[in-house]
Amino acid sequence: MFGKRNTAALAVRPAEPAPAPEPAPKAAAPQPKLAVAAPPKAAPDTDNRLNDIKVGVFNALLDAVDLKELVKLPPDTVREELTDIISEIVNIKKFVLSAAEQQQLVGDICNDILGLGPLEPLLARDDIADIMVNGSNKVYIETGGRIILTDVKFRDNAQLMNICQRIVSAIGRRVDEASPICDARLADGSRVNVIVPPLAIDGAMLTIRKFKKDKLTLEKLVEFGSCAPVLAEVLKIIGNCRLNVLISGGTGSGKTTLLNCLTRYIDPGERVITCEDAAELQLQQPHVVRLETRPPNLEGVGAITMRDLVRNCLRMRPERIIVGEVRGPEAFDLLQAMNTGHDGSMGTVHANNPREALSRLENMIAMGGFQLPSRAVREQIAGAINLIVQTQRLRDGSRRITHVTEIVGTEGDVVTLQDLFTFEVSGEDRNGRLIGKFRYTGLRPKFYEQARHFGKERELATALEAAERELR
Repeated sequence: MFGKRNTAALAVRPAEPAPAPEPAPKAAAPQPKLAVAAPPKAAPDTDNRLNDIKVGVFNALLDAVDLKELVKLPPDTVREELTDIISEIVNIKKFVLSAAEQQQLVGDICNDILGLGPLEPLLARDDIADIMVNGSNKVYIETGGRIILTDVKFRDNAQLMNICQRIVSAIGRRVDEASPICDARLADGSRVNVIVPPLAIDGAMLTIRKFKKDKLTLEKLVEFGSCAPVLAEVLKIIGNCRLNVLISGGTGSGKTTLLNCLTRYIDPGERVITCEDAAELQLQQPHVVRLETRPPNLEGVGAITMRDLVRNCLRMRPERIIVGEVRGPEAFDLLQAMNTGHDGSMGTVHANNPREALSRLENMIAMGGFQLPSRAVREQIAGAINLIVQTQRLRDGSRRITHVTEIVGTEGDVVTLQDLFTFEVSGEDRNGRLIGKFRYTGLRPKFYEQARHFGKERELATALEAAERELR
């Protein structure tokens, strides 16, 4: 790098004496222009040079070290060993690097070997909600409710594909041309989706729904403005009183986060069984059984569906069943479980409002081939589910609990609902952030008697009185 600059300087200086005698040499301003034009080109040249050096060092490292044995050591020890070995390789190969460049080289190679390569700096940030990789050259993140393009790039498609394989193989799954779609998870529970060619036309696509290092609680949601303090108190009672709850919302609206928050108030003595496509729930209770679906193998057999898991739960003596996401015929089995003594069961469903959530449940039951009259299905829904909590990602990127709706029964063929709490948008501020207010409708909850059964009557009455004062 410095050699090129010296050569350029030497090439410019000889040209100066010749024009010196003439009055026009001052017009030899092209020389300063050449010197100024060089730096912009230096950036891509430097990046290419560093990439070439990285490839050379990495190949030499593969020849010199047994990486399979090395990664068995503690991560800090591995980094120390790799730092020393890489320094030796740089000296032997006579690569010219500054101290900062060599430090970056060591960090990149360590991330490639021990982690997820270029994604490691993004995974270390706690303000990122989603990481979206669109091929090897484009990586987007969602932070503060906004989607932003980063300058993170992969070396090539092969490196991206290798990282995708590393993620899914860690939980015993695979992704390739024969099986190009895969759901997986990271060690911290962050949800991962991978789709690769030929289905993904522009290269492998990797999406990571990232969890915060500090587990979110209802108190945190109050700080973020996602719900009101008195609403949080009511939700705590709901989680503690073994009410059957369905959390409804769109993609990225915070359904799983809210489900995690509600499960914190489950009694530690209860046996809880969770069923998920990719295990991401983080329950804090001591007696939790976690189950996960399984895709078919190479022969197309051996798949374990969500419905299989929910059915098997009923034979495992559960007190509560929690389904990470209800999206198919397992809805019928979950409703049956709620109706047969497994009070306090919970699940999430994709829907835009509480009424639509019920329609979605009906449709999913029909997907299972059950030839049941619509009235019978709706009566079962009304008898099984106590509450629907609606979450929504608003247009400014913020997430709010917009409805807490109670199912009170049926009138003819219609399931009767009553809103207990709602969120109303009134406008927006100068920065484009929406302004709104949580409101309490003043209706007496039907689950009041169940709160009394669990000794929470006084707490519920206090919370509703506070809501009457603050949110009317």
